[in-house]
Amino acid sequence: MKVALKQSTRTWTPTRLETWAMPGIPDVLLCDDKGLFHFVELKVTSRQAVDLRPHQVAWLTKHNNASCWVITLKKKAKTRPQKIYLHQGRDAMDLKMDGLKTPALYWAEDGIDWETIFNLISPI
Repeated sequence: MKVALKQSTRTWTPTRLETWAMPGIPDVLLCDDKGLFHFVELKVTSRQAVDLRPHQVAWLTKHNNASCWVITLKKKAKTRPQKIYLHQGRDAMDLKMDGLKTPALYWAEDGIDWETIFNLISPI
């Protein structure tokens, strides 16, 4: 995502959030061109399961009316291509329970269309 933002015409500012003081806060805070904030949790998996921790599910659920997102990269395997999924934060409980079977707002194989993802996070 960091590389995609640099290549984009958008002037978004990403801030990596690493905090032990408040567990569950998503990994990245994005400030878009309009000055609006968006929280993005980044996950990587090689299976259908998405390892959202209880604090993360609680935080995303509590802030379900905010611009909160989960981007999951499903690693490439011998028999299948890499995939990426975009879910809204309000889907955190379903994502924890049902994994990538949870309907995504966006998903793609191999080629990631970051502009589409950015447009879904913050429409122009």
